[in-house]
Amino acid sequence: MSRAHNFCAGPAALPLAVLNRARAEMTDWLGLGVSVMEVSHRSREFVAVAKHAEATLRRLLAISDDYAVLFLQGGASAQFSAVPLNLSAAGQVIDQVVTGQWSKKAHAEGERYSPVNLVASSADQQFTTVPEASEWQRDPSAAYLHYCPNETIGGLAFSYVPESEVPLVADMSSTILSQPINVDQFGVIYAGAQKNIGPAGLTVVIVRRDLLGRARSETPSTMNWQNAADNDSMHNTPPTFAIYLAALVFDWLEELGGLTAIEEINRRKAGKLYDLIDASDFFSNPVEVKSRSLINVPFTLAESALDDVFLQEADAAQLLNLKGHRSVGGMRASLYNAVDEASVDALCDFLQHFERRHG
Repeated sequence: MSRAHNFCAGPAALPLAVLNRARAEMTDWLGLGVSVMEVSHRSREFVAVAKHAEATLRRLLAISDDYAVLFLQGGASAQFSAVPLNLSAAGQVIDQVVTGQWSKKAHAEGERYSPVNLVASSADQQFTTVPEASEWQRDPSAAYLHYCPNETIGGLAFSYVPESEVPLVADMSSTILSQPINVDQFGVIYAGAQKNIGPAGLTVVIVRRDLLGRARSETPSTMNWQNAADNDSMHNTPPTFAIYLAALVFDWLEELGGLTAIEEINRRKAGKLYDLIDASDFFSNPVEVKSRSLINVPFTLAESALDDVFLQEADAAQLLNLKGHRSVGGMRASLYNAVDEASVDALCDFLQHFERRHG
């Protein structure tokens, strides 16, 4: 069976070259006669992998020595708790912007640890627009400002990096490594791996070093960023296979030409799909144009009664995981780095064919 076109929002597509490399090394890694999953995380061989992964990620994102790079577990959702525990004192206000389901969850989790000032929200607009920065209501005493640059579920994205007098914290789970960013604009960047980095089970945290050492006394030791930094992300056994695969993905990106090259590809992919949707009377995208995601493209059919037919025919054509999130319905195509442009072309052809038959 040939490889399907996988538009899953996460766990998402991985580069075929990476999968083939991992398959070739699965039972005999580095000639050791065992897999990478079967060696000690403190062995010379695996420590070299972890160091290589960090060094390559630093090159890709131009991360300076002013920042620690941590490879953690628990998913990005664990960082909804780790961020306030590491950055705010008990009773200290934190600023949060809510533009979709993930920043909404981060807001709710933050309220368990600190008073949360809702700086701005687009909930009244069904999360189809990014609130104008001029309307934000910030608290000058806030420990930090948290936002989600790209909302995976709603396909809503910031077209700019907010200015902030306090440390800026970004959940970049669905957008990291899709285009160049200026890390120096942020206090903390965190991202679940299962979209553009590697398999589920790994979370990357990039934290400015002057923000380390602020964790509350009640912070679990495994969630304390200082502990992770002091122990090279090996305070406890790390997700070794996920780090190994992430290192292969980072290598693949470098060989492709880095983030400038992948951004060009991603913009071309997204442009094809948005252009088709905008030219159609049958398909539509609910997000205002300037706030559209480069990565996650939701769309609806003119007749929702055809949703099941659409999904059945898409699956038959090996166009997989196009069903929208249960909280919003409709369809969604996630165009992460490992989704080939040929897959987007196949999706566009299918959409046109489906509209001719059902429109």
